[in-house]
Amino acid sequence: MDFLYVIGGFVILLIAGDALVRGAVGLSLKLGIPALIVSLTIVAFGTSAPELLISIKAALDNAAGLAMGNIVGSNIANILLVLGLPALLFGISTQDASCKQNYMYMILASVVFVVMGLLGSFTLLNGVLMLLMLAVILLQAYRHASQSRATFLATTDEIPQTDGVWWKIIIMLAVGVIGLPLGANLLVEGAVNIAQRAGIDEAVIGLTMVAIGTSLPELATTVMAAYRKEADVAIGNAIGSNIFNLLGVVGVTSLITTLPVSPTFISFDFWVMLASSLALFPFIWFKFNLGKFWGALFLAVYVAYIWMLFV
Repeated sequence: MDFLYVIGGFVILLIAGDALVRGAVGLSLKLGIPALIVSLTIVAFGTSAPELLISIKAALDNAAGLAMGNIVGSNIANILLVLGLPALLFGISTQDASCKQNYMYMILASVVFVVMGLLGSFTLLNGVLMLLMLAVILLQAYRHASQSRATFLATTDEIPQTDGVWWKIIIMLAVGVIGLPLGANLLVEGAVNIAQRAGIDEAVIGLTMVAIGTSLPELATTVMAAYRKEADVAIGNAIGSNIFNLLGVVGVTSLITTLPVSPTFISFDFWVMLASSLALFPFIWFKFNLGKFWGALFLAVYVAYIWMLFV
């Protein structure tokens, strides 16, 4: 049954990921706002739902290592795996992806997360501060969307007609947002059960199988976005998901219960997460294309990281 869960979850993820990409692009066209903004908000939050649910459950079950491993491991996977695999398969052009500001938000969130983590635990106060930061970022995204829509309407006087109608767009978004957590949950449950029977440590399970499993919605969405040449959706999804994981998932979890940080995270995994985030700098800032070579390199680094966790 565990292997059937893994296979079934994978199939659901691919179908739901494609639906979410198509719905997001259709929504951006209907509203006259950049696809990047939709991917940074609706798509990113939808694909980060598994991280939120699993981290809260793990924290309440006194499995802090699993919760923290899920968050840190997912952010590492979102850069090296979620962007690496689509780049290797199709290449991701960053020429039209205008996300410098949001990338800097992600770096800021990463630094704040590490600094707070170095203190030994995430408390109620940490959670409030992180959620306030997330609220400010969302407010900026709303303002940007409003300005983009106003500029668009000023130059065209109307929203262009698209092939998609509202009910189709809503259905595709719903299939994506509901199907991705469902598929991820099936896959994670099967993989974790297999790992636990093999006697693998809780924190390692969180950093590997659970982190990869909860990043599969992002991976499925980004693969389909790269296939459809929607670079804004691909990159925006990864950046937005990392922001939401650090500020939203940790913030909400810290409101419910104090989240202690294991020394192993402080000595190694936090810095891998920061380095992975900084590795995107030339692609975001200087518009270097994330081609197949870089995709292969990202994946090789990720495989090396996973290997180091098990030796």
